[in-house]
This record gives sequence, structure tokens and C-alpha cells, in this order.
Amino acid sequence: MTGSTGNMASGRESDSAQGPPVKRRRRRLLFLLPVLAFLGLAVALGIGLTRKPEEIPSALIGKPVPEFSLPPVQGRSLGLSSADLRGEVSLVNVFASWCVACRAEHPLWMRLHEEGTVPIHGLNYKDRPEDAAKWLDTLGDPYTRTGADVTGRVGIDFGVYGVPETFVIDRKGRIRYKHIGAVRPEDLEKTILPLVKELNGEP
Repeated sequence: MTGSTGNMASGRESDSAQGPPVKRRRRRLLFLLPVLAFLGLAVALGIGLTRKPEEIPSALIGKPVPEFSLPPVQGRSLGLSSADLRGEVSLVNVFASWCVACRAEHPLWMRLHEEGTVPIHGLNYKDRPEDAAKWLDTLGDPYTRTGADVTGRVGIDFGVYGVPETFVIDRKGRIRYKHIGAVRPEDLEKTILPLVKELNGEP
């Protein structure tokens, strides 16, 4: 009995000696888990912030535009559908009257329209009909066709992140390039127009 009691006492002493460090390690681990999770999130966000928004890849590159058919923006006669985007190289510009960045890039579309460089079609995203019409009447309408995507359903099918966005469409109606954000002159000269010329078979 004495030996047994002694062994039990010894076991309790051993447990008590090991218990507190084990609990401390568990508490330390529980404390570290949210810290590690936060650090992982911070690293992921940091990597994302170093990338230019316009360089975010699209899963639709090389694929046909989604099937759709939209009525024209108020005051216009030509709507926009997927069938209209086959047969020639063109641009589709997603815009809205409430979009500040759209106003910044608009003069570029007016210039391209006047030069006749490439057909530009407008996808009016989640806009009130009267606001879209007033916006184009005031700033000028550079679009060959406009589609009024009042619900934003077509924009979702296009994988639109925000407004503005611009797509380069080839003759077969496939999306060949996507630019997120306002198009700048250097974006046109270095990326978009060279691609348009290449798709048109020009040197």
C-alpha cells in the first residue's frame, strides 16, 4: 500500500509539474492563432495592393462574349447584343453617368470616334435611363451602339468588377483584352490600339 500510495503521489506530482506548462503552451497557441491569421491576411492584401487593377486577369479572355440582348439607352435607336459584336474588331466600354472615372476617360472615346479608328459600343451599367441620356447628350456620344444594362445582369456575365471597364472584342465575338478602370492615353497607345491593329491584320 505504501508503495502504491507513493506511486500515486509521485504521479500527481508529475502531472502537476507538467500541467501548468502545457496549459501555458495552449494559451500561447490560442493567442497566436488570430495573430497568425491577421498576418496572413495582411500579406495577401499587400500582394493585392501591389498589382495594378487593370492587370487583374479575366477568366473570359479568349472566350466568346456572353449571350445577351439589350435595348438602347434612352434617346438612341440602336441597342446592343452579342450578335452585334461579331464580324468586326470593336471595343465595349462599360460606363455610367454616376461614374467619376468615366468622365475622365470620355474625351478619349470622343477622339477615337471622330478618328474612326475602331467602333466603340457602350454598355450602360446600372444607370437611370434619363441620367444616361442626359450624360451622353451633354458630353457627347462616341458609341456606335449602346445597351442599357439597368439591372447589371449583363455586366455580371461579362465579369465586370466596377465601372469603367473596357473590352477588346475580335471578329469572332471573343473577348481578347480587358482593361479595368479609366483608360489613359498611354493605355490606348501602348496596349489597346496595337491589339486592335493586330486583330485587324494590320502591320
